[in-house]
Amino acid sequence: MKRISLNINGKPVSGSVEPRTHLADFLREGRDLTGTHLGCEHGVCGACTILVDGVPVRSCIAYAVACDGAKIVTIEGLDDDEITRELREAFKREHALQCGYCTPGMLVSARDLVVRSLDADEHDIRVAMSGNLCRCTGYVGIIKAIKSVIAARRARDIAAVAGGGRTMVGPAGSGHASAEPADGSPRRAAPAPPLQSASTGKSRLSVDPTWIPQVSFDQNFIVNYPRQQVWEMFGRVREVAACLPGASLIGEPTPEHVEGQIRVKVGPIAAEFRGQAEIERDESSYSGKITGAGNAIRSNSATRGVIGYRLLPARDGQSTEVAVTIGYTLTGMLAQFGRPSIVQDVAAQLTAAFAQNLEARLGGKTTADLSSGGGGLDAGSLIFSVVAGRLQELFRRLFGSRS
Repeated sequence: MKRISLNINGKPVSGSVEPRTHLADFLREGRDLTGTHLGCEHGVCGACTILVDGVPVRSCIAYAVACDGAKIVTIEGLDDDEITRELREAFKREHALQCGYCTPGMLVSARDLVVRSLDADEHDIRVAMSGNLCRCTGYVGIIKAIKSVIAARRARDIAAVAGGGRTMVGPAGSGHASAEPADGSPRRAAPAPPLQSASTGKSRLSVDPTWIPQVSFDQNFIVNYPRQQVWEMFGRVREVAACLPGASLIGEPTPEHVEGQIRVKVGPIAAEFRGQAEIERDESSYSGKITGAGNAIRSNSATRGVIGYRLLPARDGQSTEVAVTIGYTLTGMLAQFGRPSIVQDVAAQLTAAFAQNLEARLGGKTTADLSSGGGGLDAGSLIFSVVAGRLQELFRRLFGSRS
């Protein structure tokens, strides 16, 4: 058993739980908060959705111990919430519920969408709510209800909150959870709040020093220009970004901070990741590190990554070897295409395109001359070429061995 402490619907709660206990079971059986419904118990139907630290979470697949110290809000805790009250009225008006079993989770997810949506776009609503299943209504009334609340709030000049107030990528509640140290020392504190940009007042990326990427790998390439020239080029953020297929910057970058976006298309899934990154450079060792995070609301995907690089002289100093270490964590719909072996092969092709564009830029060519893929990065075609290459290699081994 493990002792945990939570804040549930504004009240401090403590209890002992088995490490395997799901948050939904802890709430329903331990706190009698039965408004949190259990449906599939696989994180698919969305009936058990609650708020953990302000973020919608499938409580049937979240361990209670992983949320130790977190702030939990269930449907019971939203009785007096203004947005939820408006959604309840809209659901009633638009006949957006029948049996009501999915409704608590539906309202929690809808509330998050109302908070962060700039406008009442029906397609965006359908995509964002696709993780909440209903067997009764056919969704038409649900979509109308959510759309009407978003439109009404924006008409009253209630602005959307970008990203719903999220400050970091990762499982909700994970910033609080930690194991009890064996020596009795204090448990690790939650990550510090995000920094504020002095120039824009916008939230700066919160970098958790304890974050470990799910996948890490290395890439090396040669640039046919001296190391000092390549190093100076790497310091010009806007020019470097123009060399990366599908990438563009938002606003004016600084030597330490950049905000941007990259368009990715994988088959029928199109995503536009928007995020920010912190930049570190060490001229004495010709090395640097870029730590970034971003999310794509339309595809409900998020990513966090770190890129470390080091410039080494090559070919008697006339060329430069760029040694890159890449680490990333990818969640959401696009995670299904994030198998490490495929990502590494795709990264190799992207690296080759980046190196080609970098040399072109160093040679004096403009952005228009680069193969940067202004329409976005078609990762699907890259993955197809990778798979095709692997199949060709397989056939070569099979039939080559018989000859």
